[in-house]
Amino acid sequence: MAAKAVARHGVSIALACRAFGVSETCYRYSPKLKDENEEIADLLVGLTDARKTWGFGLCFLHLRNVKGHPWNHKRVYRIYCALELNLRIKPRKRLKREKPEALAVPDAPNMTWSMDFMADRLGDGRQFRLLNVLDDFNREGLGIEVDFSLPAERVIRSLDRIIEWRGKPGTIRVDNGPEHISGKLLIWAEKRGITIQHIQPGQPQQNAYIERYNRTVRHEWLDQYIIETIEEAQDFATQWLWTYNNDRPNMGIGGITPAQKLKMAA
Repeated sequence: MAAKAVARHGVSIALACRAFGVSETCYRYSPKLKDENEEIADLLVGLTDARKTWGFGLCFLHLRNVKGHPWNHKRVYRIYCALELNLRIKPRKRLKREKPEALAVPDAPNMTWSMDFMADRLGDGRQFRLLNVLDDFNREGLGIEVDFSLPAERVIRSLDRIIEWRGKPGTIRVDNGPEHISGKLLIWAEKRGITIQHIQPGQPQQNAYIERYNRTVRHEWLDQYIIETIEEAQDFATQWLWTYNNDRPNMGIGGITPAQKLKMAA
């Protein structure tokens, strides 16, 4: 009403505000959120284009914890929904199972590593394998070895390379695959003073950290591309591993990146 009185009748702002009981500060206020909202929208669109498998949770944590933006999650979510960026997820029927006992979280890096294999196929149908190594403390991917065959000797060589820059672990948790129960691996571990901890057969939840990591590997790059050569698979693994450790917030460690948690523990 004050604005109409000023516009139509030419009265002063002070007189119009006094007449209608409005403070001049309120009258002159103009919202300053528009530019910020446009910035949030641009960042969300760019982020979801680059990381097609990330939902709102990862996008918000990336903006807040990795990039340092102070925006409230309700505001970011409102813009996220207005842009219709929500992931379309088909619900799956799940069997009710007893909740497994949670794995203990190590108190420091290099106390416990987890190790496991995955398999996939190239565009021409040839199968290749991946060896994933994870530090349970900060869920950091220490290495992804990719090749058509990964015998025990190759596993040992990969672990030696990781130990050169990361340091020696106290324990490596593995399943009962042939590479993991190999005498060569056990002899190597004994010489190094490393304990090889085998999980019980048929109990993958006892190696839950690496199993969850494997699912992320599968979802975020193996299933996203048709890989034509083993060299291309190795390049994808290297690029994705850096993103996972330095750029992707991890829900299991409080919504920060593995690199951030490692830095906090230093």
